[in-house]
Amino acid sequence: MHSLYWAPPLFFVIALVFSMLGMGGSQLYIPVLFWLGMDFKTEAIPLGMLLNVVNSGSAAITYARKGLIAWSVAVPFAVTMIGFAPVGVWLNVRLPVKPLLAFFALFTATAAVLMLSGWKPRRGSLSPRERTALGLAAGGGLGLIAGLIGRGGGSFVVPLLYMAGLEARNAAATSAFVVTCSGLSSFVSHLTTAAHPQWGVWIATVMAVLLGSQIGSRLMAERLKSSAVRRLFGGVLLGVAALILIKDVWLG
Repeated sequence: MHSLYWAPPLFFVIALVFSMLGMGGSQLYIPVLFWLGMDFKTEAIPLGMLLNVVNSGSAAITYARKGLIAWSVAVPFAVTMIGFAPVGVWLNVRLPVKPLLAFFALFTATAAVLMLSGWKPRRGSLSPRERTALGLAAGGGLGLIAGLIGRGGGSFVVPLLYMAGLEARNAAATSAFVVTCSGLSSFVSHLTTAAHPQWGVWIATVMAVLLGSQIGSRLMAERLKSSAVRRLFGGVLLGVAALILIKDVWLG
């Protein structure tokens, strides 16, 4: 129990960094909570998903106020991602997941290398109709994958939007909204498993994540240029890709 005292300061740092990238951070919250002593299914997952929503939702509000969210992509992306996630869950028992995880880890690593190398996609080539089509197609595909592999998909939203032509800052801001919607859906579905929430830990970690996300999102919106966001996200993506390959493909 005493080890959980480390959770608020740790999650403040995670929220600060991940809010700048348009990601919720559940890929770190959940394993950290488990390592600190929480039961994985009944405590770590529900709280991790809640913190995911708090982080990305708080950041999305800041980005919406700053006009950084590409709504023509964000709304259809979020709707189809939520709608197709249950299909992915249904297919989960019928398809091999490890090859899919390996593919997405390689995709993530490729996107990271492109971002770190300074490669820039063609800008301004998408019309409003094309952006809507991108949101529908990408949201459906990532929603399906999210249901298959049990993740929110935030690690893949930003590089996909960036490679489609959005500036790195706009891609991260748009991702924050998408991740909030998909994360809220996941949190509601897992909430019934949280039979014994530790309210003191829940409140302390939510407050830490809320503070970290507000500082991180304001820093990104007001201080960081797209080039800085691109380099930061590229480094984090390499870590995420390595984590997927080691934890889920090699050791899983």
